[in-house]
Amino acid sequence: MRLRLRAHGAADVDTVWRRYAEPALWSTWAPQIRSVESEPELRAGMRGRVRPVVGPSVRFLVTDVDDAARTWCWRVQAGPVRMELGHTVDSDGRPGAATELTVEGPALVVLAYAPLARRALRNLVRP
Repeated sequence: MRLRLRAHGAADVDTVWRRYAEPALWSTWAPQIRSVESEPELRAGMRGRVRPVVGPSVRFLVTDVDDAARTWCWRVQAGPVRMELGHTVDSDGRPGAATELTVEGPALVVLAYAPLARRALRNLVRP
């Protein structure tokens, strides 16, 4: 299943991109994340682990990063469950920033993740 979510907020585009580009900041806006083990800056080929608030850690591989376009993609895996996520940050033609998330994976997992993702995206674009 593929799901696309979008949020707009008052934070500026550069701030929102920095919140993505520095994995140590992920837990400040994504309430489902307790911590991240990775390199300090997002880059293609980077591997790491996300430690959620509840449940086992999730391995990830960043497959693509385009700083100029402010887009990045990654693959996450917990046991046999794999998902692919794509992120975009832009101005949406309005003041502030917009972010879009595309999630692809097993339908039940994607649907269960959607409420957490919506909340995280809203936090991400807050000033």
